Amino acid sequence: MRISTITNWAYGITVILTALSAAAFIMSSRSAVQERIAVEEHLTLDTLAEELALGAEVRSDEARLYVMRGEERHLQAFHAEEEAERQREAAAAKLMAKGLSTAEAEALKEVGAEAEELDKIEIAAVEAFQRGDRADAQGMLFGPEHERMQTALLDTVRHFRDMTAARTGAELEAARARSDWWSLLAKIMLGITGVLFLAVLYFILRRRVALPLVRMTGIVGRLAKQDYTVEVPADSRRDEIGEMNDAIQIFRANGIERERLDAERRADQRTKDLILQMMHRLQACQNQQELADVVARFAPEIFPDIAGGLYLLNESRGLLTRAGVWLEPRHSGCVFEASACWGLRRGRPHASGSVDADVPCQHLDGSEASALCVPLTAQGDAIGLLYLEERGGTALRLETSRLYLELIAENVGLAIANLQLRDKLTDLAIRDPLTGLFNRRFLDETLRRYGRDQGGEPHACLMIDIDHFKRFNDDFGHDAGDMVMQYVGQVLRDTVGQAGSAFRFGGEEFTVLLPGFSEAEALQLAEDLRAKIRTATLSHSGRIIGAVSISLGVAASPLEGAVETLLTRADAALLKAKQEGRNRSIAASRMDQADGGA
Repeated sequence: MRISTITNWAYGITVILTALSAAAFIMSSRSAVQERIAVEEHLTLDTLAEELALGAEVRSDEARLYVMRGEERHLQAFHAEEEAERQREAAAAKLMAKGLSTAEAEALKEVGAEAEELDKIEIAAVEAFQRGDRADAQGMLFGPEHERMQTALLDTVRHFRDMTAARTGAELEAARARSDWWSLLAKIMLGITGVLFLAVLYFILRRRVALPLVRMTGIVGRLAKQDYTVEVPADSRRDEIGEMNDAIQIFRANGIERERLDAERRADQRTKDLILQMMHRLQACQNQQELADVVARFAPEIFPDIAGGLYLLNESRGLLTRAGVWLEPRHSGCVFEASACWGLRRGRPHASGSVDADVPCQHLDGSEASALCVPLTAQGDAIGLLYLEERGGTALRLETSRLYLELIAENVGLAIANLQLRDKLTDLAIRDPLTGLFNRRFLDETLRRYGRDQGGEPHACLMIDIDHFKRFNDDFGHDAGDMVMQYVGQVLRDTVGQAGSAFRFGGEEFTVLLPGFSEAEALQLAEDLRAKIRTATLSHSGRIIGAVSISLGVAASPLEGAVETLLTRADAALLKAKQEGRNRSIAASRMDQADGGA
């Protein structure tokens, strides 16, 4: 029940009890008045009866004294008492009119009658005395008849007094009992009112209002400090305090939800900030491996519960190789065919495992783990794959983070495409389009860098010329000549490998730079090149071209000369090899010894 309802009921009951108490007090007061009236009536009747009896005796005495002494004053007193008796009789008549009982009225009438009879005797005696018959007068006043009449009068008066005393005493007791009953009832009403007031104070104000409010004050204080860990006890009461408790619970639930949303917003903002940082780092990467390292560095910070790897397509676009990895993905290999991924086939993100009932990618190990393959594309061409898998049952997070994952994949794809485009542009700038070797411009830049940064370290240089190259062009055409140069360039790449760099110097001449090589080591590599190129017999358009031979000049630094003169000395050695009959390798140091001997 609501507190306002209980309070209204208590107020109404209190008003009713107060009214009843007032009515009881009024009735008690009226009973007291009736008690007082009964007392006054008793006194009045008793006084009247006493006066009647006393008046009769006094009047008889005055009459007797008059007939005995003959004094006038006794006669006057007799007449005065007669007048007083008439007044008492008039008062008695009034009392009878007020409602005496029948017995009392009869007794009062009998008193009056007996008093009149007695008066007649006394008046007759007075008159006889006045006529001079003194003995007769004294005989009437002192005779047995007068004595009998007087005794009867006194007995009747006594009987009247007894009846009025009994009646008025009963009325007095009844009035007193009613007064006491109404007074007791009023006190009971007041007691009940007090108990009700105390009950309202204790049960309503203290237990249902004060104590819950004190408890709620602490809860509200903690909620005001955003301490939502505080527990709000359930309150099933359907009153104002219960509604307040429900409101506090709603406030706490809203606070928890707002805190959750704020945490999600902060986490989302942190994710966006990390993605933005990663995008900035991607734009500053110099090569694809550096880019893969940046992705592997930021991905676990952005998505701490998602493992994955960055895969790149090879030049033939048939194989995917993992370039970067984070949080140790377990369900996909390091290398797999591009056709094994449905994401690359479809050109759109593809989910495998328990997230979506879709066809799993073939490069997965067959487990039910959730995985997402996001193809990396640029200008409509696939260039790689962003592979992600659940870690510790985070399939839902993988799905909810899909938008950000696709955004990252889009930016990573563009960054890789930019690097690949830059590499292509760089290759176009530093490589010979016919042989694929570095060009003369890049050779000059490399030599300048060696001279500036590595002038004191050993370097070797090979200058190479295809013997009788004009014959291939004249006899078989320029296409055959281009094929011969391509063949020589391929042998140079395969033989030199990672040991150095091969360049097309111009025309049919080539250059090889070998950092860290001595002249003897370079001369040995020159002989290997000459032997490999000589062993093959070439043909073009069904015609046998024949064997190809080369002449080589070898120079080294810094012991044999400065880096800046490396190319000149190697070119001089090449000229010497051609002068001595071609198809041979000559070191620049041998020419210096020969010049010294001459």
